[in-house]
Amino acid sequence: MAVPTDEIYEKYLQKAIAEINDLGDEIARAAGDGGVPVLGSGHPMADVLLLKYGPQGSELQEGVAFYGRAGQAILRSLQRLRVDPMAVYGTNCLKFPGAEPDDQSHGWLALELHIVQPKLIVCMGEDALGFLNALEFPLSGTVEPTLGELRRFTPTVEALVVPDIDASLDEQPSKTAFWNAFKPVGTWWAELPPY
Repeated sequence: MAVPTDEIYEKYLQKAIAEINDLGDEIARAAGDGGVPVLGSGHPMADVLLLKYGPQGSELQEGVAFYGRAGQAILRSLQRLRVDPMAVYGTNCLKFPGAEPDDQSHGWLALELHIVQPKLIVCMGEDALGFLNALEFPLSGTVEPTLGELRRFTPTVEALVVPDIDASLDEQPSKTAFWNAFKPVGTWWAELPPY
């Protein structure tokens, strides 16, 4: 008897949720009693993964990546581009204050990529790009720092480099530069084949 596609999807979704929760527990243990981990947020099997380097104050306060101004700006941008926000997952390279860009941090991001299995990584800023390029992710290549151009990260994952969203929110020229680099997400989304 064949298993309906919806059942298969649900099983994968439940597995992804459990794995993301286990990763969150591991990060919380590493942060220690006084540390506040900032965990990824969004759909655990998203098509688009947003990647920032480190958490900001509002994210630290809530323990959720892309909480606050950056998250609101991204949400408005996704709406303008007609991209379903439910198909997006956002995370930081560094998961808590005092975290170092070491093997453990790289391992956590690599695990998030394996769990979420995005089709597009939107890499926000030079530090996040350097972190992504330093991963020893299977079949990955170096993503060039060209803003607003889709690049190959692996044979099944594209990458788009945009300015750091947190540094782009206060001045109009910075907002415009971010928007211009981010717009290809909409074109990419519109051309994504249906499941």
